[in-house]
Amino acid sequence: MTVVGPFGLSVRDQALEADVQAGLAAVEEGLLEATKSEVPFITKAAQHLVHAGGKRFRPLLVTLSAQFGDPYAPGVVPSAVVVELTHLATLYHDDVMDEAEVRRGVDSANSRWGNSVAVLTGDFLFARASHILADLGPEAVRIQAEAFERLVTGQILETAGPRDGRDPVEHYLDVLGGKTGSLVAVACRFGAMMSGADETVVDVLTQYGERLGVAFQLADDVLDIASDSHESGKTPGTDLREGVPTLPVLRLRERVERLGLPEDIALCELLDSDLSDDVRHAEALARLRVHPALEQARRDTIRYAEDARSALAPLPECGAKAALTELCDAVVHRAG
Repeated sequence: MTVVGPFGLSVRDQALEADVQAGLAAVEEGLLEATKSEVPFITKAAQHLVHAGGKRFRPLLVTLSAQFGDPYAPGVVPSAVVVELTHLATLYHDDVMDEAEVRRGVDSANSRWGNSVAVLTGDFLFARASHILADLGPEAVRIQAEAFERLVTGQILETAGPRDGRDPVEHYLDVLGGKTGSLVAVACRFGAMMSGADETVVDVLTQYGERLGVAFQLADDVLDIASDSHESGKTPGTDLREGVPTLPVLRLRERVERLGLPEDIALCELLDSDLSDDVRHAEALARLRVHPALEQARRDTIRYAEDARSALAPLPECGAKAALTELCDAVVHRAG
């Protein structure tokens, strides 16, 4: 048994292990090549987060999904590079919107070079992803465009908030389906599609990816409250400070409406105050870490991970299916 990929994923099949390791190594080379520019400063900025590491969660899903066809088909690695470049580009933009100072344990691009450079670097990565995508055919371009539209729509809907009468938790879960689920679904879809897998397999893996992506983001919501910066590579409570209502906060507000407990109301008032103040921010984090709303968010994460696991049922038993199933457990473990 060898540990590969994010979360210490264990692979017990030697042939699968070799394919996964080779695939991820090729993706890493592809990322470095795709982020080179004739302008040295652009290369430095574009490779900033590539060198910072990261879980390469989406390329891993491309590689595993390709196991249901020909994992060495020519479109597999380029499609994984496209998905990861797109993800990296969104991180540059997200950090500007969130005014984040740390990403993957290093200074964020915006804190190092300013917002303009960070935004333009994200745009550069989108452009490089599109260039690679053009060689993968019109169907791949269409799939990526639809996913990117969903991603941006999810971000806008998060900013706009739920319409009158809409349940905030339902709205937020829809937002996550767009913001995170869409690109994770594309990772699985591209891997299966580029490998020549049967269309029914492509559909199963796409559904799996969508559900796993939401579980992955819900786990991030829990980590934003529960972890320290050493564990997550990000500044804890960034969303809290910016007033972004992630699931633990939404579950708290739901509880206030249902039960109206004074201590819950007081915590909501604290969250609605100016959390740019470090003392108030630390107090809000400490109180949320021991609140039942955080445990409810953990249960929501488990539910989506179990839905992802269930989606895999039609697939034949094999090492790749076992690894995809293990990823469901790993996502839940992150939120534990």
